Amino acid sequence: MELLEPLSARPHAGEGIDFADPSSARTYSGRTADPSWVGALTALVDPAGADVVDLGCGGGTYVRALHDLGAHSVTGVDSSTPVLEQAHADHGHLTGVRFHHADATSTGLPDASADLVLARALVHHLPDRAALAREAARLLRPGGTLVVQDRTAADVTQPAGPHHLRGHLLELAPQLLPVEVGRRPDAGALLQALESAGLTGATPRTVWETRAHHPDRESYLAGIATRTGRSLLHHLTDDELDQLVHDLRDRLPDEPLVERDRWTLWAATKP
Repeated sequence: MELLEPLSARPHAGEGIDFADPSSARTYSGRTADPSWVGALTALVDPAGADVVDLGCGGGTYVRALHDLGAHSVTGVDSSTPVLEQAHADHGHLTGVRFHHADATSTGLPDASADLVLARALVHHLPDRAALAREAARLLRPGGTLVVQDRTAADVTQPAGPHHLRGHLLELAPQLLPVEVGRRPDAGALLQALESAGLTGATPRTVWETRAHHPDRESYLAGIATRTGRSLLHHLTDDELDQLVHDLRDRLPDEPLVERDRWTLWAATKP
């Protein structure tokens, strides 16, 4: 794959993330899947020995996790060339792992080639969630499972707390709230899309996943200031982001921080 030419430097206008921008290459890389995620996934499905497709794989964090859980093969699919190039650089050497450049709703991968399809933090980026459900159903073998993990409006509007740091972002930058809520999937509509694609048994369940352990307040704020791994913050201008960092510094204690987010998971089976 060929990297796109760098975009001209300019102030951030708060227009949302551009996944085609080479500067986005590392925004979703460098993380390790937390044991809280591993526990939530393995409570639903056992990846050991499975052929897995990770739709919207980003930097490959969960591709590596699925490999480490004993998957026979893991194919990471993403539409962003820079992000996928970085994922391949970080994880492409792993046995059974490959990366495939394609849209998550039209991958071009063979029919019935997967035992498990994962769509983590993806559906809120997609305008056509029914198309994702249909593509996952096409990829799955009979008896295979689609696991969708995303945040609903109820998840993202949980009150701020010592570990739910995302809540502080929405309190201190309330202009983000309609953006955040507006892009989140409706649980009932998503369930209907899964059922319409022929997938069954998708009862939503919530889980608190640990995103990161920050050694101190400033290490957390450094990630906020660079918008790393946080597409929502791309809806702020540079000045708005600077103000948010300032306000967070005033609000948060200068001590180690454990960052947790609430998610909803749906596990649907292809009969």
